[in-house]
Amino acid sequence: MSPALFLTLEGIEGAGKSTVAQLAGSWLTRHGVAVRLTREPGGTPLAEHVRRIALERGTETVSPVTETLLMFAARALHVENLIRPALARGEWVVCDRFTDATRAYQGGGRGVDAGLIDALARSVHGGLEPDCTLLLDLPVEAGLARARARRGAPGAPDRFEAESVAFFERVRAAYRALAAREPQRIRVIDAAAPLAEVERRVTEILAELRAPGEQR
Repeated sequence: MSPALFLTLEGIEGAGKSTVAQLAGSWLTRHGVAVRLTREPGGTPLAEHVRRIALERGTETVSPVTETLLMFAARALHVENLIRPALARGEWVVCDRFTDATRAYQGGGRGVDAGLIDALARSVHGGLEPDCTLLLDLPVEAGLARARARRGAPGAPDRFEAESVAFFERVRAAYRALAAREPQRIRVIDAAAPLAEVERRVTEILAELRAPGEQR
């Protein structure tokens, strides 16, 4: 039996991370792997409170640095109270977003200093990094169209959903740069492909990770 692994899902709005999370959870369960699905920001009751603060479009200004600190506050709660305990129990953790999202959204999108993000990452989850990250990549216009269709008419978009195309182009570029720097960990999946093709690629990667003696 392979050890418990930490898998993360990344991508812009509308990339299909929630769908892939459910697919991964179902596949792993069918193959006898104990798995915990979670998300960021959030994942625990208190971290979900921080999520609401970070995403809500209120009357007060939230600077890029403040936004970054909120993300890491939620992440610290999540790591301490859910992710590390689940891995210690032998459960695989599949997380919708992690620190790569902060590097892409706050770093690439907002221009927050990469050194600050890396320092916070070391402080909050030093020694814990994803074993594998699936980057669901697709053109920004396609992703935003999907996100709008998913959201529908009711409810206002959150602070990120309301951002400009240019913002999401910067986020996507940052994600792709991360993948180029860490090709062993970050597997890029064409999220614009038909769903069946996306599912095939995801299950191939899961089977590879589950294989005994897999060298990562």
